[in-house]
Amino acid sequence: MSTLVLLLATGVGLGALYFLIASGLSLIYGLMHVLNFAHGVFLSLGAFVGWEIARRMDVSSWGGFLLALLAGAAAGAAVAAVTELLLIRPLYNRHIEQVLITVGLGLVGVALFEGVWGTDAIFIAGPAWLDQTTSLLGARVPNEVFVIVGAAALLLVGLVLFLKHTRYGLIIRAGVENRAMVTALGIDVRRSFTLVFAIGGAAAGLGGVLASQYFGYVSAHMGQTLLIFAFIVTVIGGLGSLGGAAVAAVLVAVSQQLANFYLGGTGDLIAVLALAVVLLLRPTGLMGVRKA
Repeated sequence: MSTLVLLLATGVGLGALYFLIASGLSLIYGLMHVLNFAHGVFLSLGAFVGWEIARRMDVSSWGGFLLALLAGAAAGAAVAAVTELLLIRPLYNRHIEQVLITVGLGLVGVALFEGVWGTDAIFIAGPAWLDQTTSLLGARVPNEVFVIVGAAALLLVGLVLFLKHTRYGLIIRAGVENRAMVTALGIDVRRSFTLVFAIGGAAAGLGGVLASQYFGYVSAHMGQTLLIFAFIVTVIGGLGSLGGAAVAAVLVAVSQQLANFYLGGTGDLIAVLALAVVLLLRPTGLMGVRKA
């Protein structure tokens, strides 16, 4: 029983990590219809920046850890905003070019990270409490799981409140529906779209710092590896649906954990099969909306 509880708890923690990454993808596609294959670069950059900040401070202190989280999110937001301004903005409604330029940026980012930080994984440490465990229904659950789940829940609530109850959220949603009309009212929709990219990048950067804590290392390929599962989660949940991404993230991650333990390490295969089944039976995803 304790083993099952541990697998479920760590699966939820991994799902929360997937959501932190997939939320940016879902937000950017849902509001701007841009498939951003460079999203993993924002994650890896956030992880490396967070590690650089933490190692210059007391890595075992909460102050260093919290500053690393803020620095990682800020780095992801800044690079995402620059990416939208310089590369994506000239290519709206040109989807093939968007895919090519973001794929290219993803490859360049990995090469750049390898040149700066090397090709080998860098093992890290954090506050001692995160390396400890808490008893939950007889299972010893790593404390980092609770931190990641809490961060993902706060992000989901914050994004929903931002989109539904703020002026910029209203402008963004209106700009997606009828960009010409909003522009005619004297509102600069482009600035709002840059903000969307920045928010998505911040979520990825935050996810990068937490991912490095979850796995215990940072590497140039971490972002691209996790990006694969983030895309699986985004598609299964329904492109553009934050709620769908949250549900799909937990389902995929828990299935992975159970399959890895009980089915001989076939978790990744299960995730891909789940994607195939959803695409065949419900192409719009679990909570996606079919467009006319």
